[in-house]
Amino acid sequence: MDQNKSTKKGKIIGIIVGIIAFAISFYVVQQFFKSDLELELKKVVTEMNKQGPKQIDQFTRLDSVSSLGKTNLIYYYTLIDMAKSEVNLDTVNKYVRPEIIENIKNSPELKIYRDNNITLDYKYYDRNGDFVLDIAVTPELYKSE
Repeated sequence: MDQNKSTKKGKIIGIIVGIIAFAISFYVVQQFFKSDLELELKKVVTEMNKQGPKQIDQFTRLDSVSSLGKTNLIYYYTLIDMAKSEVNLDTVNKYVRPEIIENIKNSPELKIYRDNNITLDYKYYDRNGDFVLDIAVTPELYKSE
């Protein structure tokens, strides 16, 4: 009977040790990938910002890019010839936002962000530097049908 209790104790201890080992290895792997992805996003930010402000179209200039940990890539734009009061948010929500989401869904260049569930934030400022709007495109938005 003592041997049976000893065997059960050994199994329980083995299970507990296995669970702890799994938890520790899971944490270590997560931290490795977290820092790796974070590092990759920082590299993207550095490279894009080296290009300086970039004219996107006749209305929009990409001023800079930043990242937030391993989850967000943030684009800062200026609406060159517009004041905040001239921006029609209904038009933006009806036409611009869906176009941005569609671009993220289908652009081969953005696949790496889709694969890593990165939220892409687009922050727009007017010609005077006043904040106009933020369009956050989360994985739920670009992975939906």
